[in-house]
Amino acid sequence: MKIALFATCVSDVMFPQAAQATVHLLRRLGHDVYFPEQQGCCGQMHINTGYYDEALPLIKNHVDTFKPVLDGQWDAIVVPSGSCTGSIRHQQALVANSLEERRLAKDAQRIADLTYDLPELLIDVLGVEDVGAYFPHKVTYHSTCHSLRITKLGDKPYRLLNKVGGLELIDLPDASACCGFGGTFSLKNPDVSTAMLAKKMANIQSTGAEMVVAGDYSCLMHIGGGLARANAGIRAIHIAEVLAPTQDEPWAAPETTTKVGV
Repeated sequence: MKIALFATCVSDVMFPQAAQATVHLLRRLGHDVYFPEQQGCCGQMHINTGYYDEALPLIKNHVDTFKPVLDGQWDAIVVPSGSCTGSIRHQQALVANSLEERRLAKDAQRIADLTYDLPELLIDVLGVEDVGAYFPHKVTYHSTCHSLRITKLGDKPYRLLNKVGGLELIDLPDASACCGFGGTFSLKNPDVSTAMLAKKMANIQSTGAEMVVAGDYSCLMHIGGGLARANAGIRAIHIAEVLAPTQDEPWAAPETTTKVGV
């Protein structure tokens, strides 16, 4: 398949290893991956705080950038983030319609219908659960709020992780609970956010895992920062980084990328 990558703001600026691992994985599976350089923010932060007028140019840019998928130049769009996938799928057309940009709303929805979070793309579109990955570590998985409640990934991440060679997947207590990040929530309600993070960290540490895995680097940044400050010795990594390597072809994030946790 021909697959376009929407890297997302956080990945592009701070954690490119998620996008890099996604590209490596999909190419290893035999697919062509394209990175349209015009891409920018999807507008989620603006929309979540009510700045629809400010979000509109970002939505227009996103639609213009990924419009080739509507002409068959690409077969699908992959996003290594449940949060941004959810925004594209449920917010962009809504905002465009609310501002009476009917044509934009229609195109945004058509593009959204061809946009997938990485686990969705692998299982629902490509029809693969065993990607041939090898990752000999003890890990636990955090179900981020948007991937669980907005994109509704369900058990797809677990199905993928359970097929990874050498990996020991340990159930995370209260896995569906929010980590406390919530975008601007953590800035506006720092005390509540910190308390929620403390509970999440305690649950992660109780598993004895070496690493905590999730599908959103925004949440991983929050969790990983807390674990690092606590000297917990647990790394926070994206699911794409677990699925990318094989036993014969190890993969690791380039040293220039940002590390989360320890």
